Amino acid sequence: MTERPRGSVARDVTNLEIGPSHIEWKGDALEITIEERDKRLFNPFRRPVRGKVRVIPEALNPASFALDPAENHIWHCMAPRARIEVAMEEPDTSWRGKGYFDHNRGSEPLETGFRTWHWSRAHMREGAVVCYEGERGDGSVFASAIRFGADGIPEEANLPDVAHLPASKWRIARRTRSDIGVAQVVRSWEDTPFYSRAELATQLYGEDVVSVQESLDMRRFASPLVQFMLPYRMPRERR
Repeated sequence: MTERPRGSVARDVTNLEIGPSHIEWKGDALEITIEERDKRLFNPFRRPVRGKVRVIPEALNPASFALDPAENHIWHCMAPRARIEVAMEEPDTSWRGKGYFDHNRGSEPLETGFRTWHWSRAHMREGAVVCYEGERGDGSVFASAIRFGADGIPEEANLPDVAHLPASKWRIARRTRSDIGVAQVVRSWEDTPFYSRAELATQLYGEDVVSVQESLDMRRFASPLVQFMLPYRMPRERR
């Protein structure tokens, strides 16, 4: 990914363009066209990354949720369950699997609104479950569990017990929710100084599930050291 200036971004009702890449609703699918170059730490060469990803929702959820009382930060889980089709040209790889589609929007920077958050999502036999909790910038906390039916309609659910996870390699504190207060990290997907994402094996509402989990520390993100390091990992285009 590349951070790009305002002039490189355009959007309308069905399309979002960021530099040469774009996202567009086509029929009942969200199609993501990727035209990028990667950036590996300590490697000056940026290899091309090109291809398409299609996200096909099984159901759409019309409701969004405020994450703070002032509604400065809004979370919308548009497709709690979806199918995905990945067809990359560079690198040459393709596969199909289960997917999910959400987005956040807000009127202030995330590091202003939050200190930390923990999020997880699991496919159930019917529908899906999302657990979302964290600490806001003013020190208040929030926590909720939302079950989405097969039709995509959400409803509040009883919050399962806290399950603490081992800290990430960058010592990010991680946690999730589980019926039995225990969850196992199967595989770590992302491990950075301020963010981690992992695949978990856990139990929710009487079902053994595979869950995707993320933890974010915005205090780390806002630190001068991390801000200095970011351009080396995510290049920035000049205005």
